[in-house]
Amino acid sequence: WQTETGAPCIGTLPIMNVKPGRVGKPLPGVELDIVDNEGTSITEPNKGGLLIIKKPFPHFYRTVYGDPERYAESWNTIPGAYLTGDVALRDEDGYYMVVGRADDVLNVAGHRIGSAEVESALVSHDAVAEAAVIGLPDEIKGEAIKAYVTLMMGTDPSEEINKLLKLHVRNVLGPIAVPSEIDFLPVLPKTRSGKIMRRLLKAQELGIDPGDLTTLEE
Repeated sequence: WQTETGAPCIGTLPIMNVKPGRVGKPLPGVELDIVDNEGTSITEPNKGGLLIIKKPFPHFYRTVYGDPERYAESWNTIPGAYLTGDVALRDEDGYYMVVGRADDVLNVAGHRIGSAEVESALVSHDAVAEAAVIGLPDEIKGEAIKAYVTLMMGTDPSEEINKLLKLHVRNVLGPIAVPSEIDFLPVLPKTRSGKIMRRLLKAQELGIDPGDLTTLEE
């Protein structure tokens, strides 16, 4: 469900089986697809791509007040379809899983991996209090995963815990999602509302301007 769609587009109806981690199937009257960057449909099960809505429906917004250009771009990027800005996958039963926003998704050796997925895997370890993940340019993989971790009280950073966390991510998500590097920080940069500022971490890593920091928690 996005504001622009006016109503949910995917769901699990009472007559359907519930699949953990899946948001369901397109609701009646909604035509969805998962495509690559060129707009070609991805038919291989469980392979991530861009989630699009192929046809508008009566309650779809015609425009967005104050930002019509951005809304028009969502319709013009993939001809004849609305680009949701989400990355998703579709399993062998036709159930969809939304991985995350396209700008929060890493492309590691051709595999789309949501930064939130890796963060969740790290936080699921008993030693981890918080985690943030960014993608860094890599000549071989395209992007390499770097993680920043705040450990629970009583756990000190060490090479052993570094290896344990990488092994944990491997067991949860598979080898492609294992961070190439893990940095341990006493606290992660956040906005005043508590949202981790990944862009600040990435800017510091790349040595570029982090942009507006007025919302940074002191």
